[in-house]
Amino acid sequence: MTSLTTLRDVKPAEFEQAADGYQAVGKAAHAAKDRITDQATVQMRGGELRGEALTAALKRLERLSDNFHYTQVECGLISLALNGFAAELRSAQKKLNDATGDAVSAGFTVRDDGSVHWEATFGEVKEDADFKRAKAQGFADRIGDALGDATKADQKWAPQLERLKAHNDLTVSDKDWGDVHNDTLALRKVSGGYLSEDDLPDGKSPAENAKWWRGLTADERAGYTALYPASVGALDGLPSDVRDDVNRTVLEEKRAKLQLELDSFPKMPRKYQAPTSSTTDEYDEWEEKTGGEERMKFLEGSLNGMGQIQERFDRTGTPPELGGPLLPQAYLLGFDPEGAGDGRVIIANGNPDTADHTAVYVPGTGAGLPKIGGDLTRGETLWSASQSFAPGKEISTITWLDYETPRSAIPIKDGDFIPEATDPEYAQKAAPALNQFMSGVQEAQGGPDGSHTTIVGHSYGSTAIGEASKHGYLAADDIVVAGSPGMQTSRADNLDVDRGHVWAMAGSLSVDQVPTGGRLVGLGDDSTVPTDRRFGANIMRTDTEDHSGYWRENSISLTNQAAVITGKYDEVELE
Repeated sequence: MTSLTTLRDVKPAEFEQAADGYQAVGKAAHAAKDRITDQATVQMRGGELRGEALTAALKRLERLSDNFHYTQVECGLISLALNGFAAELRSAQKKLNDATGDAVSAGFTVRDDGSVHWEATFGEVKEDADFKRAKAQGFADRIGDALGDATKADQKWAPQLERLKAHNDLTVSDKDWGDVHNDTLALRKVSGGYLSEDDLPDGKSPAENAKWWRGLTADERAGYTALYPASVGALDGLPSDVRDDVNRTVLEEKRAKLQLELDSFPKMPRKYQAPTSSTTDEYDEWEEKTGGEERMKFLEGSLNGMGQIQERFDRTGTPPELGGPLLPQAYLLGFDPEGAGDGRVIIANGNPDTADHTAVYVPGTGAGLPKIGGDLTRGETLWSASQSFAPGKEISTITWLDYETPRSAIPIKDGDFIPEATDPEYAQKAAPALNQFMSGVQEAQGGPDGSHTTIVGHSYGSTAIGEASKHGYLAADDIVVAGSPGMQTSRADNLDVDRGHVWAMAGSLSVDQVPTGGRLVGLGDDSTVPTDRRFGANIMRTDTEDHSGYWRENSISLTNQAAVITGKYDEVELE
């Protein structure tokens, strides 16, 4: 039990000052990490240095950046724990001071051991003594409650601070990042009264999310981002740099967690074409215990996708393969390897909050985290082509994969088509999230006039856009679709942009069978797709060679999209 003198003399402000110190170290580590990733490595990749020397130097800098990132996150957790401890100590100390003050005012004496005494008066009757004894006991109980609260605070927070000690080495391993994840979970369990997860916005609009964030103190912001990075990173309407910072932490923690799981995955028992009952039982037991081959495939695919995201980070400051402006910083606006079917990924090229022109690319059938690299490349080529159209302007292109996509392609082959890609339910489920995200981008930009915004949909992604556009407020100025199987409506005028601002392109039947398949299965009302004249879209020229070729560099297809994205409508080549 904490003693009275200890609680009386303790200075919670000293713990808060220590918390401020750790917060300052964390901010310094954050700034150092950003200088490495956004300046030093960018300049090195874009410079003249090549070969093994460059590779070795970048590797060392990436390791240093990881150290700073780890320091930033851990210091945030330590600061949170110290502030939580100080808050509970301050509350217990106030209870003690109130109890002892009331006791003294009532004529009692409080001793250092916490006992409460009084001086008996001459001729005091038994009733008076009993009354004073009862009052003294009441004060003693209040003092005991205060000391009990202080003891509980010490027992609760001391183990958390102890577990936050780092290993004394210069290597941040997967186990270290796994420990960060566990540290965070442990702190959540004890900090509910200090920073509750229930106070995070849930199901609110982007405007409400932004208002909540603006209303927090600096300490509260630091606490919520340290304790609930995934939840904060998923809040549409918050600044992009905030979402990027916390989602990169989520990425590191998830990557380490999944890598550790894969590394320790029990070896699969041998399977035989005609297995004995014993080998069958062994395999079934392995599958039940581990999740089997499906779980292993998930781990390998997710880690592969995370590697592709890291490769995009590493391309910052480098030119595209065929030349052009240097790629800007990437912003990770959303990430969850186990969300939305095959994973949830939202990445921006350039900061959308300050962009003059913004484009949001929605991929289609078969898209997912395991092969996110192709969709990230499309976002990069859109950025590069658009930047060339509008030099001096800030451009941001966003790859939005926050919905469960159909797993199979729609094209007809040998008289058959794949039914999963014909199901409108995927688009119907995607629409609310897409509307929410687009409104969040607009909120972070300062309103409808903050940026000229285009939403670009490929294949089934255009179906999701159509569903979002006809069922809610779509915060976009232009809609561009390529290889669309239908947009769940028969007329462009039903979409939520001004007349004349729907643009469509599709290759001929010999190179892209998806629009024809869409007409047959009815993803567009009246079997109408956007490249049908009666739909009413601006039909753009395309030189694609297949269903996935609309983003080939230096192509007419890509150039037309860039012209729309930058508002250069008179430079669009129409059919």
